[in-house]
Amino acid sequence: MLTILGFAMIATFLVLIMLKKMSPIAALVLVPALFCVFVGKGGKLGDYVIDGVTSLAPTAAMLMFAIVYFGVMIDVGLFDPVVRGILKFCKADPLRIVVGTAVLAAIVSLDGDGSTTFMITVSAMYPLYKRLKMSLVVMTGVAAMANGVMNTLPWGGPTARAATALKVDASDIFVPMIPALAMGLLFVLVLAYVLGRRERRRLGVLTLDEVLVEESETVLVGAASGVKAGGSGAGADLAEGPAEDGLQGLDPHRPTLRPKLYWFNALLTVVLLTAMIMEWLPIPVLFLLGAALALTVNFPHMPDQKARIAAHAENVLNVSGMVFAAAVFTGVLQGTGMVDHMAKWLVGNIPDGMGPHMALVTGVLSIPLTYFMSNDGFYFGVLPVLAEAGHAHGVSSLEIARASIAGQPLHMSSPLVPAVYVLVGMAKVEFGDHTRFVVKWAALTSLVVLGSALLFGIV
Repeated sequence: MLTILGFAMIATFLVLIMLKKMSPIAALVLVPALFCVFVGKGGKLGDYVIDGVTSLAPTAAMLMFAIVYFGVMIDVGLFDPVVRGILKFCKADPLRIVVGTAVLAAIVSLDGDGSTTFMITVSAMYPLYKRLKMSLVVMTGVAAMANGVMNTLPWGGPTARAATALKVDASDIFVPMIPALAMGLLFVLVLAYVLGRRERRRLGVLTLDEVLVEESETVLVGAASGVKAGGSGAGADLAEGPAEDGLQGLDPHRPTLRPKLYWFNALLTVVLLTAMIMEWLPIPVLFLLGAALALTVNFPHMPDQKARIAAHAENVLNVSGMVFAAAVFTGVLQGTGMVDHMAKWLVGNIPDGMGPHMALVTGVLSIPLTYFMSNDGFYFGVLPVLAEAGHAHGVSSLEIARASIAGQPLHMSSPLVPAVYVLVGMAKVEFGDHTRFVVKWAALTSLVVLGSALLFGIV
């Protein structure tokens, strides 16, 4: 019964948000509360919620201060050179813009933190998508998939969890998987090319005549060359002149810029990311210290600090609110035992004949399971059971561990991943719209990674 209710709860949540019958925050809170009553454990709802909030509180704190930190870094101009480089490559060509989104997300993902990746990627690319009237779900989908592939880095989380759960070395999991992960990233780039061509056909073949930087704003002037059906509107919009809501983030004379402190901010960011990778301090503490130091040095006057905090308060509130709402969902799933029953049911229904192919089974199961549950739940709860089943048929823990990271491209768009709310929140995209668009492509990317691992004999 718990197994059926668990799947029903997840399905109900996804249907409600994809049909836009409820907001994600409301659905994350009310749906599990209702199912908790169905299970007959409504009296323990408070305990489950507190447990969930307690487990996700460090993540919420990390996201709050990470948004403030990177928001300040964007304000003071740390990422302006990166943005200008991407703009120069992308011009006003939708195809280049989508490919550039994938490349930028993949590069920034090297820091191992999804929230950081999405903040920088959206800040750089949103103005172009908005100005050219491109599909914003294409941006969020491509960024999420590129980050999902790169999230398998040893310091990104999943690989470290798999190594810990199965008591193997993280490098022994990751290094042999590099060819398969490279194929996954190549697939994302090819998909970005295809989606970009689709956007180009929809909007017209656009070229950027020039980028004129004036004292108060960046002016994007474009002309439509060979505009196809439906593309005249985009070309006309580009030729209007100043982008009221488009490219103001690149204004080289905005009052928040701190060019004299550029190298201080760059060094601070490098030190912060190094400390995060080396695990010198817990990540929430690092971002708390980093945000406080960045605000104090760049904006020594109290009114300026308050203004910067207020400027990013909406993103902070949206994301932290979503995380605490997700805590209700995960708390009920874990507390009622629905997650355990779902996992045992799935593992128990694996045919005996599949025993020698447990690595493949693990890879296939990782795709839906890491979407419907947290990485902690999958890697510490389900993976050891799969590994034991594999051992009985001579399948090594390393093969099981390598296959288990194949589902990460889809996992990064899971409603249980706090970073995805940073992505859709900053991009002003409905979570349901993002889910409808990305699930099929992300699942396919995961299958490409798994298929490549099988083809290369890695698993």
